Amino acid sequence: MIMLHFAAFLFVPAPGPWSELASFVGLATLACAGVLFMWAAVPYRQRPASLWMLAALLGTNALYLALLVVDPIASWALEPAAILFGVLPLVISLATRSRFTHPLRWSVVGLYGSLSIFLLIFERRPGDGPALALNAILFTVYLGCSIHFWYAYRRATAGAFITIAGFFAWAAVFVVGPWLQTAFPNVHLESEVWNLPKYVVAVGMILLLLEDQIEESKYLAFHDELTGLPNRRLFQDRLNSALIRARRGGSQVALMLVDLDDFKQVNDTVGHHAGDQLLKQVGALFTGRVRRSDTVSRTGGDEFSVILEDPMTRADAVRVAKSLTTLLDGPLQVDGHEVRVRASVGIAVFPDDAPDAEALCIAADRRMYAGKSAAKATLAEQSQPVFLPTSRPVRKTRPDLQTAE
Repeated sequence: MIMLHFAAFLFVPAPGPWSELASFVGLATLACAGVLFMWAAVPYRQRPASLWMLAALLGTNALYLALLVVDPIASWALEPAAILFGVLPLVISLATRSRFTHPLRWSVVGLYGSLSIFLLIFERRPGDGPALALNAILFTVYLGCSIHFWYAYRRATAGAFITIAGFFAWAAVFVVGPWLQTAFPNVHLESEVWNLPKYVVAVGMILLLLEDQIEESKYLAFHDELTGLPNRRLFQDRLNSALIRARRGGSQVALMLVDLDDFKQVNDTVGHHAGDQLLKQVGALFTGRVRRSDTVSRTGGDEFSVILEDPMTRADAVRVAKSLTTLLDGPLQVDGHEVRVRASVGIAVFPDDAPDAEALCIAADRRMYAGKSAAKATLAEQSQPVFLPTSRPVRKTRPDLQTAE
């Protein structure tokens, strides 16, 4: 829209109605760009009321700017169009208030209500009335962009600050420019100066994209891509931090290693995609069962590690382990299939079982594999065929042979 705004203004010197058309397209695209940006910044933009608000603002802005361009032919319609600026957003907000409300929506009502009052007071002012009305519309639009962007990106980063400041400066252009022309008529600034806020906003948005990419890279470096759980690197960092806190407070930390016993069979029977979905489901189940202060991480293909911090005893850790394995007792629905898995758990407690993180992991790993071996032995015994003792069978002989003997 901004590119179309620049392109249309190239044809303003054209003769006749082409000049008016170019002026209208240039002004309407500039205003509509801001309105569309405000709509894109709200988290509820797909709601019907938000779409009605978008249509109302686009329509009223385009209508009023068209009336300004063709003035004085349609000057009689300026007052009704100015009233629409305040009435339509208010009516839409009141009509949908029982179903949905939001601070940003009422900020739009306040902004455009104030604009409506300003237009009704100054649009008929001799000499500079139309110019004041035009600048007031564009000021309202881009002040709204600044407010909406601040609400959407409330974070202390350079990209957010530069973009918000750029939108505010963009809005201020439509106040400072007319004031300079009135107070200092001999001072002339090139148009490029007034276009600087547009480029400031562009630079701020590029910085935001870079910041988001850096944050995503950091997240992927410390989290498992499939489940979203902490990966081994973040797990080691949190385990070391937990042990430091335990040493200072004289408390205990329990480490649990949970291995899914039948996971390979799931991959072989229903496919790797179903196996991935199973891992995500198990990770979500484990995360929902432990406390927020504890850590559930995926540290291997089918292995999960759980850090249980103070207050925590060995008995507490055993109860948590039983609750986690109980989650897997019933069948899990994965991609339309019923999948059954079992889990082997190894528990090690600091400082009773190990003095540091590495030794704690080794102790938990050994106990987990010991439990896995014991479970396999038990299953093997249960699957052995049982032979009951019977009497020795009696050999049957043919009667004719008995007679011969």
